[in-house]
Amino acid sequence: MVAVLDALAETRRAKRPRGIASVCSAHPLVLRAALRHARERAGPVLVEATCNQVNHRGGYTGMTPAGFVDLVGRIAREERCPPKQILLGGDHLGPNPWRARPAEEAMAEAETMVAAYAGAGFRKLHLDCSMGCAGEPPALDDETTARRAARLAKIADDVCREAGGAMPRFILGTEVPPPGGADHVLDGVEPTAPDAARETIAVHRRVFQVAGLGEAFDRVTGIVVQPGVEFGNRNVVRYDREKAADLCRVLDEEPGLVFEAHSTDYQGAAPLGALVEDGFLILKVGPELNFVLREALYALDLIASDLLPGYGDRPLMRAMEAAMQADPAGWQRHYKGDGAEARFLRHYSLSDRIRYYWPSPEAEAAVERLTAALTGVKLPLPLLWQHMPAAEHFADRPLDPQELLIWRVMRSLDVYQAAADGDATPRAACS
Repeated sequence: MVAVLDALAETRRAKRPRGIASVCSAHPLVLRAALRHARERAGPVLVEATCNQVNHRGGYTGMTPAGFVDLVGRIAREERCPPKQILLGGDHLGPNPWRARPAEEAMAEAETMVAAYAGAGFRKLHLDCSMGCAGEPPALDDETTARRAARLAKIADDVCREAGGAMPRFILGTEVPPPGGADHVLDGVEPTAPDAARETIAVHRRVFQVAGLGEAFDRVTGIVVQPGVEFGNRNVVRYDREKAADLCRVLDEEPGLVFEAHSTDYQGAAPLGALVEDGFLILKVGPELNFVLREALYALDLIASDLLPGYGDRPLMRAMEAAMQADPAGWQRHYKGDGAEARFLRHYSLSDRIRYYWPSPEAEAAVERLTAALTGVKLPLPLLWQHMPAAEHFADRPLDPQELLIWRVMRSLDVYQAAADGDATPRAACS
């Protein structure tokens, strides 16, 4: 499956750019939707886990890399998605989860984590050592970042070489948007300066060569840069290709590389198509998929409240509110304002911090109650028009709630796939 990554730059050189969506979610229903989507179109699927979400100590999901692979594998078997279509990636692999510690302690943890990812079968590895650790500046210079990335690349290579099979493909780059989106309303985001991108590439290439890792650098597939896209709690900054034109031309000097774009959630068809056409051939998406899943669950909660005597008044939403209030660590530092403002953001923020709470016992019980209550029920068309009009084709026939939820996530994946396939690309601004 690494051949999919190897082919990306070639499509751009041939002036027929084709990209790939990177699904960054650990929610089982999102993973199921992504794997079903891949099976139905007989194409590749790239699934990524992040360093905070999944690591050798469990992350916030409680899963190690091997555990995440087991989860994806089980769902793939259930969905009849062949393993040959699945590529696993690790995102932001570096000291970030331990950055409050001294650098060497944090890097020791990062090395163990990268070894666990490589050993579990992840072959697309984004090495991100750009953040400062205890006593260091918040953002590090390219030289320090590159030296630490080279350490991690060597660990990954050693593990993969011993295991046999494909060697890892690396993603490098330091201009990374905040994971999960910004915490404030955004007026705009400036793209990475072209010279900054050139310097990042040059420094990493030199440092890898000095460390005896020139062959590993040859397997660098992409560079993370900021194309000028982002989302906050309430708004989205969409891609402006004219502002990114000079940055795009850096790829003409580096024909073996593509750009990886983070925080492409909520962009929509035309901006995503423009990103692919301009060389941003890896499109990361996660919060949007979790958001539309929550959107569909809340719509069903409203429908059940209106339709079923004894179900209650939005018990799923009430259960989620109780779970978030009982353990505010997942949202409190991200959502400012008075009580009403924070309550609104807990449920509806585009950054989707509610995702941390779906594995809670309260949430799982409420979702199970909702799906049990609606399974086999014929939903009246007017109620679907009221609460989820795009799902009107589910009306007046026995409902399988899981099928509706998967359908909703797959609608978003369709937009990404169309952009990746070149079906949504407008006229080029970069040449």
